Amino acid sequence: MPLVTTKEMFKKSIEEKFAIGAFNINNMEFVQAILDAAAEESSPVILQTSSSALKYARIPYLKHMIEAGLEEHDVEVALHLDHGPDFETCKLCVDSGYTSVMFDGSKYDFEKNIELTKQVVDYAHSKGVVVEAELGKLAGIEDNVNVSEEDSMFTNPEEALEFVKRTNCDSLAIAIGTSHGAYKFKGEAKLRFDILEKVKELLPDTPIVLHGASTVIPEYVQICNEFGATLAGAKGVPDEMLHEASKRGVSKINVDTDLRLAMTAGIRKTFAENPEVFDPRKYLGLGRDYIKETVKHKIVDVFGSNEKA
Repeated sequence: MPLVTTKEMFKKSIEEKFAIGAFNINNMEFVQAILDAAAEESSPVILQTSSSALKYARIPYLKHMIEAGLEEHDVEVALHLDHGPDFETCKLCVDSGYTSVMFDGSKYDFEKNIELTKQVVDYAHSKGVVVEAELGKLAGIEDNVNVSEEDSMFTNPEEALEFVKRTNCDSLAIAIGTSHGAYKFKGEAKLRFDILEKVKELLPDTPIVLHGASTVIPEYVQICNEFGATLAGAKGVPDEMLHEASKRGVSKINVDTDLRLAMTAGIRKTFAENPEVFDPRKYLGLGRDYIKETVKHKIVDVFGSNEKA
């Protein structure tokens, strides 16, 4: 099956009230684990790359690894640019065969964000590629995204309506309390479902996206710490909150930190228990297994997207 855009999968997600997992990839093991999990659970899936991943792995390698996976598996897969920092990066991905791009103009004021987002939308739509935009600022650190808690802000629903109308973007990432990185909450986790509800009321047919939505799975944090990591206080968005978000109209939920933790847990455990190991297939293999387990859990227990392909 060739790569697809997110249009049809998002339409179905809105109608049937489930979310689609958007999983960040960095190398072959990530691609294999995610696609194996999606195929086993008959779920559509979005594979996404940050601009840092583009520099690390390079577009031809990333794209051809995914195409190899689609030779093995008959699943709906969209290839998406996550947090595109500028028009040039978005254009590069569009021209390279991505089926979806995200332009992140959240660091700009409202009018500048509209102006730059519309530039990306106009170009991408002319090539048949869909565009995700962002309104509101998530706190936290992840790749090239670095926003302090003081500078973060929730999405204004009325501004969201105006933003979508003026940019013609295909989906919108909103800020309702999630955060990038492994340290999302200092106290009790809380999401502003009232904001989500108002946005969905004003934009019932627009797919809504949650960034910074990893659970920061305690099991993998514990394994990392047991074998030498220092991740004290790492805390993510509870599964039940993400499940509730999917039921309330969120169509796409981003997962990056959980996959990094899963891979790191596998590597640290292998090295600690088998110090003689120097074969990458052995220490990356367990990490790949952990990523697959994580993706299957998200698809089945959290997002409800299994059997939706």
